[in-house]
Amino acid sequence: MSGTNDEELRALQAALAAEHAAVYGYGVVGGRVREGRRTEARAAYDAHRARRDALVRAVRDLGGRPEAAAAAYALPFPVADPAAAVRLAVELEDRVAGVYSDLVRAAGAGQRRTAAEALREAAVRAVRWRGESVAFPGLAERADTGTPSVSPTA
Repeated sequence: MSGTNDEELRALQAALAAEHAAVYGYGVVGGRVREGRRTEARAAYDAHRARRDALVRAVRDLGGRPEAAAAAYALPFPVADPAAAVRLAVELEDRVAGVYSDLVRAAGAGQRRTAAEALREAAVRAVRWRGESVAFPGLAERADTGTPSVSPTA
């Protein structure tokens, strides 16, 4: 496999890991968010599941073995109330946008468009949850946090 394919495969695997974490995280968000935002949480959960499934296929298409989801993920903070659930949703979307920005840089032409669409969708969801936008979705947030938002537990 060429270096370019290796780079794209690593970026696809990172995006897949972020989608696994987002699916898990939205399970938490959906259980804690106010009734009026549950439809939004369900739509995000479904979107992340669909992206996850597409990434599994993309990894296989490049000859890779898709990373499996962890059994559980450590949350970045306790999610005991609706406000914390909204903060977690923002964190999940920011993380996903960050890995998709990496995938946009690493991907070939066909996958680049899909990655850009996923980045845009994550940025839009983050704006809806946050209530405001950021200058460079997928980049500014990572500079602030520097670490994955939801990580597998051992």
